[in-house]
Amino acid sequence: MSEVVIKTNDLCKYYNEGKHNEVKAVEKVDLEIKRGDFISIIGPSGSGKSTLLHLLGLLDRPTCGEIYFDGKNVSELSDNRVTKIRRERVGFVFQQFNLIPLLTALENVELPMTINGHRKIDTKKRAKELLEKVGLGHRLNNRPPQLSGGEKQRVAIARALANDPEIIFADEPTGNLDTKTGREIIDLLRRMDKRGFTLVIITHDQRIAKVTEKIINIKDGKIIS
Repeated sequence: MSEVVIKTNDLCKYYNEGKHNEVKAVEKVDLEIKRGDFISIIGPSGSGKSTLLHLLGLLDRPTCGEIYFDGKNVSELSDNRVTKIRRERVGFVFQQFNLIPLLTALENVELPMTINGHRKIDTKKRAKELLEKVGLGHRLNNRPPQLSGGEKQRVAIARALANDPEIIFADEPTGNLDTKTGREIIDLLRRMDKRGFTLVIITHDQRIAKVTEKIINIKDGKIIS
């Protein structure tokens, strides 16, 4: 049986919008993500998908409930410990790419490794290898404004892999791309899955959902199937 890497119990996230208006973005979510899973979490806009990703990816703390990462209750860990887990073991791919415009593709991929204290010579070599794997070996010294949307997303995927994470979260990775480019990104994500990553994709794109092994439907902050 595959090992559970992330587990949640009655997970919730509430936001207060005004004195008497509480928004339940995520409500009583029980979920298990096993090592090697290829999962899509789908739902309409405003259903709580991105909020759930932020919680599962340790970018945000829940209002109530529990998150276990490799059996450890995250709520019992210090902010520094949670940050260390996130930096070393989790990778992210976002719809808006979140690349630094003044840095080259190579430097953008190097950055998370530099933050984690890797040696400069090692970061440059690995960044180059990762960009070559996503088909951008010819774009190492180009900056984001010089890249197409699909190329930016490939850089973002290479960056997500930089610290050799155990689990990767992708938030609407094809949301800003045309159909052809979106299909290319889906194919790239499928190839990533075959390398043994735990991959969780937040999307409303049925094309992505169809190629994942498991589909979780979310509506109004709750898992409905």
